[in-house]
Amino acid sequence: MARPATTGLNKAAKASGAEERLPFFLAADDVKAAAEAWYRWLAKEKRFSRHTLRAYGLDLSVYLSFLSEHLGEPAGMADLQSLRLADFRAYLSQRRTAGVGATSVARNLSAVRSFFRRLQKDGRIDNAAANLVRTPKRPHSVPKPLSVKAAQQMIEAVDEADAAPWLQARDAAILTLLWGAGLRLGEALGLDGDKIPQGDSLTVTGKGNKQRLVPILPVVRAAIAAYVKLCPYEIGAGTPLFYGARGKRVDPAIVQKAMRNARRMLSLPETATPHALRHSFATHLLAAGGDLRTIQELLGHASLATTQRYTEVDAEALLRVYDAAHPRAKSGARA
Repeated sequence: MARPATTGLNKAAKASGAEERLPFFLAADDVKAAAEAWYRWLAKEKRFSRHTLRAYGLDLSVYLSFLSEHLGEPAGMADLQSLRLADFRAYLSQRRTAGVGATSVARNLSAVRSFFRRLQKDGRIDNAAANLVRTPKRPHSVPKPLSVKAAQQMIEAVDEADAAPWLQARDAAILTLLWGAGLRLGEALGLDGDKIPQGDSLTVTGKGNKQRLVPILPVVRAAIAAYVKLCPYEIGAGTPLFYGARGKRVDPAIVQKAMRNARRMLSLPETATPHALRHSFATHLLAAGGDLRTIQELLGHASLATTQRYTEVDAEALLRVYDAAHPRAKSGARA
């Protein structure tokens, strides 16, 4: 199946408050209009991040493209009402056949369910099958943090990269902020110029537009101050804190590329990503005696269960130390 194209629905994109263009929805006019309204609702009411909004939009676009092929014509509202459980299972089967992983398929289905729930709330259709299809079982994953030494080396590497000094300082400041305060990359890059840390804490707006207070270490303040001093663009209220080379808010892909280059230089695994620094923040706090509830608040996790994954990381680290150093482990007598 061909990948759905995008279309320049600029007016709708501006109305949504989203920076990304609306996806192309292959459907009958009534479903297309409902899909575009749903997309704007996610942006304005649910306040999805740009990344999540784009992902959900593309997920629904792919689903409606599948339905067009599955039904033999673009789906109308009456078609959505009459879909059976077998039709949803056919979609999941098609995604798995295309080689899409369980985690991605689960997110695909989440977007589709969100659209159907919105249609039901608006009184457009009432199809229970969308909520009856089982979500694929996601593989249990454990966060893969960096060691303290590796995190330090990573920041030093980007600070010495082959780039303009202010860009080196910017990348080092961003990575220091991720590791030192546990921010998501999108949260860090979304900071405005009036958010330059001055004291010991910073208010961050995270997922779902929820705000939280995070501690700011002196080393984080110093790294950001060094970047601000070198930055050639104005930094203040209404401007980005972190600029790209062309004077716009820096794109996440630029930071990810800088970290890719650094990890290759340092021979670090592919799991050494910007998000791994956030994992490192949590794991290093836990290892130093931090309690889960506090770490949950600092990370902005809605559920404690999400934070509890870091206890598994800590346990694995303890076992590695035990196996490497304990006499009974060395002798093979571990019980």
